[in-house]
Amino acid sequence: MKKEDLRAKLTPLQFSVTQEEGTEPAFRNEYWDNKEDGLYVDVVSGKPLFSSLDKFDSGTGWPSFTCPLDTGEIIEKEDNRLFRSRTEVRSKTGDCHLGHVFPDGPADRGGQRYCMNSASLRFVPKEKLEEEGYGEYLKLFGEE
Repeated sequence: MKKEDLRAKLTPLQFSVTQEEGTEPAFRNEYWDNKEDGLYVDVVSGKPLFSSLDKFDSGTGWPSFTCPLDTGEIIEKEDNRLFRSRTEVRSKTGDCHLGHVFPDGPADRGGQRYCMNSASLRFVPKEKLEEEGYGEYLKLFGEE
């Protein structure tokens, strides 16, 4: 999708985060404290990226996950901005900046913390998965 089309489709914050590697404010974003069951999908492509089953409270003020739903939809790149080395997380299909991954997640769940920007995601509640075309993921929640 062209930048001008994305600018028309996304909010200014979504555009800044996904297309300009911006960061939204901690504790003042849509999903940092969301506890509903469902999927987090790429705000640009709609591809499923994370499940609420892998979400945890990292205390950082951003939605954090132990792992992606499909590692094939995630691209990890070295990021040396801000005077330190970090690992940027991007969506493959949407080619969007999502956030960063850090090695300080729960050890009993793999040790990774995928720290995402709410603005790069759209949450689809479990109750709407079928209706919105994500019915195949209901099995994650013990439903079919």
